[in-house]
Amino acid sequence: MIHEMSAQLHTILAVMEAIAVLSCAISGFAEARKQHLDPVGAFVLAFATAFGGGTLRDVLLDHRPFYWVQHQWYSVIILVLSLSTGVVLKLVSRVATERVLLITDAIGLGFFSASGTSLALQTDMSAFMSVMMGVITGVGGGVIRDILCNEVPLVLRDTRPYAVCAFIGGWIYIALTYADLDPVYTLSISAFSVIFVRLITVAFDVRLKS
Repeated sequence: MIHEMSAQLHTILAVMEAIAVLSCAISGFAEARKQHLDPVGAFVLAFATAFGGGTLRDVLLDHRPFYWVQHQWYSVIILVLSLSTGVVLKLVSRVATERVLLITDAIGLGFFSASGTSLALQTDMSAFMSVMMGVITGVGGGVIRDILCNEVPLVLRDTRPYAVCAFIGGWIYIALTYADLDPVYTLSISAFSVIFVRLITVAFDVRLKS
């Protein structure tokens, strides 16, 4: 059964997307620190990372206004953070910065892939296309971030499961939705499954064969 967009579901989606936006923005700041970018560059990178996947989703779903236009105060928050986060990141080691990038990227991947799948399913898309929309939402910002840094996107160069985690999480969401589980639990289980699988595969260096 596909849950209609109830007030409860709308609220949990808003919370998850807020966490995902901030997590992806922080991963963008961490990457900016690695690239030695100034505050302007940090803002551009954080903005692209935070909203890139959601914008691609909105374009493909023909949804207007875009998420970052509808919730413009996120842009203001990222602008303020771009002036302060760089100072904080300069105080920590490069290894710590890599860990920040890894953890925040996993959080963004989990929450964005779950919310993207949910929003696509609300538009009566098929289960498979809804899952793919979730994957695009989850990995899109990171792809744009890496391209802006003139790097091969992480989703292509990291043989540890990345997009696969989002794909699995999307199908978990579909299965729980059709099992008629409460949408709050469905979203939460899906998102945290992605985060857990991603962090575990990195911790144990699980890799897909090339």
